[in-house]
Amino acid sequence: MVLANNIKDTALIFEGGGMRASYTAGFVNNMLEDGIYFDYTAGISAGASNTVNYLTRDPGRAKKSFVDIVREPEFGGWRSFFKGEGYFRAHFIYEETPLPGGVLPLDFETFKANPAKVRIGAFEMDSGRMRYFTKADIHSLQDLAKVVRCSSTLPFFMVPTTFRQKTYLDGGLDGGIALDIAKKDGYNKFFVVLTRPKGFRKQPLKVPGLVKFYFREYPHVVDAILNSYLKYNQALDELEQFAEEGKAFLVYPETMPVTSMETDYARLEESYRLGYRQGKRDLLRWREFLGI
Repeated sequence: MVLANNIKDTALIFEGGGMRASYTAGFVNNMLEDGIYFDYTAGISAGASNTVNYLTRDPGRAKKSFVDIVREPEFGGWRSFFKGEGYFRAHFIYEETPLPGGVLPLDFETFKANPAKVRIGAFEMDSGRMRYFTKADIHSLQDLAKVVRCSSTLPFFMVPTTFRQKTYLDGGLDGGIALDIAKKDGYNKFFVVLTRPKGFRKQPLKVPGLVKFYFREYPHVVDAILNSYLKYNQALDELEQFAEEGKAFLVYPETMPVTSMETDYARLEESYRLGYRQGKRDLLRWREFLGI
């Protein structure tokens, strides 16, 4: 299998956001249908799932990952949360569904064949270090599934994920937008797909005491959670400045009809359709920025 990418000078970055990524999935499928193929893609949390679906060039999976999956009895909910399995049952979502015969089989051969550079960010609990996994870390479908799970493990609502003797939480603890790694990798032009409307900024948590108690054995996690809003807002400020300078194109959802914890199929379906329609309308602007 030979795959080629037609955008070499711009980093594609997917923001996380839980089930808000149903809207983003509509953007993903517009890019795939229009043949917009980036040679560098970075994602965190739900953005990691969008990254993988984009790189496998699988529009069906892109939608099903954030819409149809909620119809699966093993997806999760408060019952599984109180059983200690997490509100989102991560083992099922990330490690069972991608397998051959699973409800969301993942084409690992296409992922490997895609020459694009990959960066998937996760937060290492013990060290407080942000780890960006690359293709060099991924040798099998099981590795890929585990890496995406590491990146997507929401604090409180999901059980921490262990991979190769390290334990991880959601990469959103470090802000949630993989701008830092794209810059470190030498990129100065960015196409960023966001999951919050334009003008949004995060506020400090209202329950810092709960965070300090719950993660009392992990001071790095406490610091990261309490300060993640600052890093997120700083990244957005920087991106908006880049956009003014013509160095970034920021794809904001015009509206956001679901929360990160949404499990209602009809609402997620509508979210996806809104994203798809917006992307279809804005394709010419995307292509103009990308020079294709």
